[in-house]
Amino acid sequence: MMTKKICFIAVFLSFLSMGYAQKIDRQVKNGEKEYYVKIETSYGDMVVKLYNETPLHRDNFLKLVKEGVYDDLLFHRVINQFMIQGGDPNSRNAKPGQMLGEGGLGYTVPAEFVPTLYHKKGALAAARQGDGVNPEKASSSCQFYIVQGTTWDAERLKSVEQRMGKSFTAEQAEVYAKIGGTPFLDGDYTVFGEVVEGLEVVDKIAAVPCGPMDRPVEDVKMKMTIIER
Repeated sequence: MMTKKICFIAVFLSFLSMGYAQKIDRQVKNGEKEYYVKIETSYGDMVVKLYNETPLHRDNFLKLVKEGVYDDLLFHRVINQFMIQGGDPNSRNAKPGQMLGEGGLGYTVPAEFVPTLYHKKGALAAARQGDGVNPEKASSSCQFYIVQGTTWDAERLKSVEQRMGKSFTAEQAEVYAKIGGTPFLDGDYTVFGEVVEGLEVVDKIAAVPCGPMDRPVEDVKMKMTIIER
């Protein structure tokens, strides 16, 4: 999801030792607490639920939201029928035409692949460096994308299984057929949340005119806040 020039130099252990991973009280009366984040844009608001099954990504995302890291950043890479990507720190106050997609915060987050969490439409996932320089598939410290994708019938999905060595459950196949998504990304990028409100905003942003490097011609800024529920 990220350009090859991105370079992240720290490992997660140093990320922990520097205090980037903030422990959050997750216990509630009837089990684990659920966390939601509102993403405000000029095209409307989205609410994403963060998965407790991916605690490293969840806690990192919450920490960055609390610190205001995402406020006024751009959705800098938008591809209709694929995904909308944002979170590059270099996108704040970026000049028109400036190349984006290489920024980070100096660390990565270890991959957290959970078979039951997949790239259906509305999935929130972590961008990362390519396999050639990142065989562990570690995630970017801050860049993320939200899936739009397309629908997949049984024949198309079977071709993905055969060509890429992936397998899909009956439930996943039904979701990809009815809702859509990007099944070819499953198992390669960490999915750590999903849009639970405002899914239509993904479609609106995905449809904006774009220039070079899939950057929207008019900036699409974001602001994030944690929702208490």
